[in-house]
Amino acid sequence: MNKTGWKLVLTVLLVALFGVSGAIQADLFRARDPGVRGGPAGAGGPIPGLSANESVMFTAGLAEFAEEDAVDEGIGPRFNFVSCAGCHEQPAVGGTSPAVNPLFRVNDPADLGFTGNVIPSFITRNGPIREERFQFNHDRSRDGGVHALFVITGHPDAAGCNIRQEDFERQVRNRNIVFRIPSPTFGTGLIEQISESAILANLSASSSSKSALGISGRVNRNGNDGTITRFGWKAQNKSLLLFSGEAYNVEMGITNELFQQERDETPSCQCAGLPNDVTPSVNQIPAIVGFANFQRFLAPPTPSLNTPGGSASIGRGRQQFANTGCTLCHTPTLTTATTTVAALSNKAANLFSDLALHQMGPGLADDILQGAARGDEFRTAPLWGVGQRIFFLHDGRTDDLLEAIQAHRSSGNLRFGPSEANAVIDRFNRLDERDKQDLLNFLRSL
Repeated sequence: MNKTGWKLVLTVLLVALFGVSGAIQADLFRARDPGVRGGPAGAGGPIPGLSANESVMFTAGLAEFAEEDAVDEGIGPRFNFVSCAGCHEQPAVGGTSPAVNPLFRVNDPADLGFTGNVIPSFITRNGPIREERFQFNHDRSRDGGVHALFVITGHPDAAGCNIRQEDFERQVRNRNIVFRIPSPTFGTGLIEQISESAILANLSASSSSKSALGISGRVNRNGNDGTITRFGWKAQNKSLLLFSGEAYNVEMGITNELFQQERDETPSCQCAGLPNDVTPSVNQIPAIVGFANFQRFLAPPTPSLNTPGGSASIGRGRQQFANTGCTLCHTPTLTTATTTVAALSNKAANLFSDLALHQMGPGLADDILQGAARGDEFRTAPLWGVGQRIFFLHDGRTDDLLEAIQAHRSSGNLRFGPSEANAVIDRFNRLDERDKQDLLNFLRSL
């Protein structure tokens, strides 16, 4: 019997069971993303079990993370925003890109007042915060670095600075620009303490199942000591301190003890001493250490047991998530090693990631090389907290979870091979619409 015949038989059975209207409703049902989960944030607080000193460090780090820095404190000369929390605030401080884009505050004369800037076309008021990278230089040599959106020119405290924004629209026309959105930092202290042996053992587990589905994966490594790197969209950073120091320099233009030189050394635009963020005294720590402490002691998100769709649907969705093969990359749990911080020692990290790189095909490839990561490789994004994220994928191209899942499927071309997720997405697409909905409900419960 052909497909049309089977559909007719199914419709007759539905009519017999549910009546005409029920059959029509069942036949027309299509799974959809339930949307950002409402209710309490369930994130943003300290991990349980911190000592008194660690709690103080968390609170002090949170204050540093939330503080907006000024020109005389070292912002710029080129920068993306004036605070960490401004970009990491959904659904709480430490999260990811919020619903209302704060970048429009930058050139507002009544707000941050950097009036020598225009907002590029790819930044929208209700779209994601985006960091920009150029793939190639004008001579076609590799670029790949972050190009800051804004300059301090035009600010009252930056008199004499006349540098200009880069010509982003030209890069858009030349298709030489790619984007990254802020990655959430909830639970990253647990991720930092997962041993390399645990990561490698998990990557080797279920090898026959992975091979049958075309899944391989590999870790990114530090180019000097060879240890596994695990933070960032391409797992390019080793530790939270390095992640913090680099972001302070790249995103806010503030030099520090890890990154001592300005990215733009135009003399007339140096409005603070160099480096800007140093150890002031034996009794004080620099801001980047505070940032790292905050993230290290930040609790993972709390999942919902019954929202959306009810506990039964979420339970079925969790099973479908495993049945389709999603867990082969999005590993539900890895355990931390023994560490000096009791709250992080030998703990289950329910991150839903293997922290490894996977080829995602030309559909997601950004052609950026970072460490050992190639242009079509990305770290498996941890899914804890996905229920309250607004924007998905490395570039925030969609706010629809179903579209994000489908984007994992991509055939190969002359430049990049096929996505390792193709067979898993094929399995997902063969699911009944109700089963797909259960899986989406499960993801939005995280």
